[in-house]
Amino acid sequence: MRVSPIVFPDPEALGRKLAAEIAVEIENAARAGRPYALGCPGGRTAASTYRALADEVAARGLGLGHVVIVMMDEYVEATPLGSHGREYRAIDSGLPHSCLRFGREEIVGRLNAAAGAGRGIAPERLWGPDPADPEAYDRRIAELGGIDLFLLASGAGDGHIAFNPVGSPADSRTRVVQLGEQTRTDNLATFPTFGGLDDVPRYGVTVGIDTIRAQSKRVVMVAHGGDKGRAAGRLTLADGYEADWPATVFADCARPRLYLDQAAVTASAALTSP
Repeated sequence: MRVSPIVFPDPEALGRKLAAEIAVEIENAARAGRPYALGCPGGRTAASTYRALADEVAARGLGLGHVVIVMMDEYVEATPLGSHGREYRAIDSGLPHSCLRFGREEIVGRLNAAAGAGRGIAPERLWGPDPADPEAYDRRIAELGGIDLFLLASGAGDGHIAFNPVGSPADSRTRVVQLGEQTRTDNLATFPTFGGLDDVPRYGVTVGIDTIRAQSKRVVMVAHGGDKGRAAGRLTLADGYEADWPATVFADCARPRLYLDQAAVTASAALTSP
């Protein structure tokens, strides 16, 4: 279905609103005695939300022992095995561009500092997909009861979501994929520690299009900044999944919302004006 965007003046205002929603859901899950699963992208898009959520945790005195952080993807190293294909393994999680590193430091570390000693997210409650057995991730998420809220982001240049490339099947699940050139180019801005395109890994393990659609109880797609003008336009017009812009899957998900900032809206309008 087509989703009317909610427009915020800047990423900070967007992040504060979304963080307040998440904080209420965390509180409600604690009262109900159940886990709360937050699906998270790495990178720039949700950074203002993660910062604001730490503020909410501190202000509300939230305990986070029931929270599970479900990362969407990770870069992968591929070793050729002659005629037998490739062996895949996740990159070192200490590298600056590791999505697990991002989750550990920028999400869990930040939230745990706000929650205080003994009240944070345990290390084993930070999840990431394993390229050696990617299908297990979908089963693990299902056994948890699904993702309470999936935070989603769209690639600026090609609409990738997590590492799902253009053309990803609607029924795709967690799997290893070859990263598109535009995705790799977009990620140069996400991780400035890359010296150039040759430094960006060529493979990743990612939740699939159907993983996002089927496993989420609700989703919020976030796009902000002038570089997301094209993305904002495609997302605003989407009424279902379009394989040439994979982030449009959000429109097929349960209880979808689209949060944009004014810069993205203005840039989108400029692209369509005569």
